[in-house]
Amino acid sequence: MKRICPSILNADRSNLAAEIARISEQSDMLHLDVMDNIFVPNLTFDLLESTKIISDSALPVDAHLMIVDPDEQAHLFAKAGAASVTFHFEASLDPRETINRIHDQGSRVGIALKPATDFANIAPYLDQIDMVLIMTVEPGFGGQSFMENMMPKVAQARREIDSKHLGKIWLQVDGG
Repeated sequence: MKRICPSILNADRSNLAAEIARISEQSDMLHLDVMDNIFVPNLTFDLLESTKIISDSALPVDAHLMIVDPDEQAHLFAKAGAASVTFHFEASLDPRETINRIHDQGSRVGIALKPATDFANIAPYLDQIDMVLIMTVEPGFGGQSFMENMMPKVAQARREIDSKHLGKIWLQVDGG
């Protein structure tokens, strides 16, 4: 099943409620890009702003955390009501603990991979997560060109998920 999950990264922040309402009927989820200007060179929504967006959205929200300390913060986005929280494998010191803390709050868990990160790094966590996010751009900015060379990684992820009969895992592609 395919799901439409548009990002509000480039939305008009002065008119965010209307922007979200405009896409709601054609979308399944709202993708909220959270950036800290450290893990990636851009700053977007913080926890307070994200909490407001999550509570005001008619759509379930997928919080994509591009931050340096997901181990300490990811569960707070789940506690705020995000339907799913996705953190970057590269930023986590203890992915298993972060997964557990998010699940304890009742949210789905995703692990994101930058283009240079090998899919095999997250294989030990596949039985615990609900989503894999493959970045097809360098995270941090919208409007970048799609990296075609990431498609083999997407195909590898699909094969691994299917071969382990982990149909519950959503495969998400982000960028371009």
